[in-house]
Amino acid sequence: MGKIEDAIQQKEFKDPYNKAVVNLLFTHSYLVTSQNSLFKPHDLSPEQYNVLRILRGQNGVPTTVSSIQERMLNKMSNASRLVEKLKMKDLVKREECPTDRRQVDIVITEKGLDLLEVLEKQVESANREMVNLTLEEANHLNELLDKLRG
Repeated sequence: MGKIEDAIQQKEFKDPYNKAVVNLLFTHSYLVTSQNSLFKPHDLSPEQYNVLRILRGQNGVPTTVSSIQERMLNKMSNASRLVEKLKMKDLVKREECPTDRRQVDIVITEKGLDLLEVLEKQVESANREMVNLTLEEANHLNELLDKLRG
């Protein structure tokens, strides 16, 4: 991939902060594009994959769409629409909550768990390849990103 200056054909930036923001935005796009190509053969988007991982983390305990939305990586995603698409693929189930009929409980299906199992090694391998850092560098990057978000 190389330097951001080469990637976007810009010789210099106003200041290092501007460069950092542009670099983060460009890198985000690079990562999303890479993930899209990984999930596309399984008819999944990165956001749908995120929903499935959230549901798997529930260990079979039903959760609500609003709870899924709170935990999503992309807060702008429409969790209701994502859940509906996953339901149409039989990867999740929507059930009326027995204690509150206005609430809908969501759980991952066996088919959804099986798909995550298939994708797990591919995602781990792709993550290491995309990030292209040593373990120490990845830990340092994580610390810096956490610091950036305050």
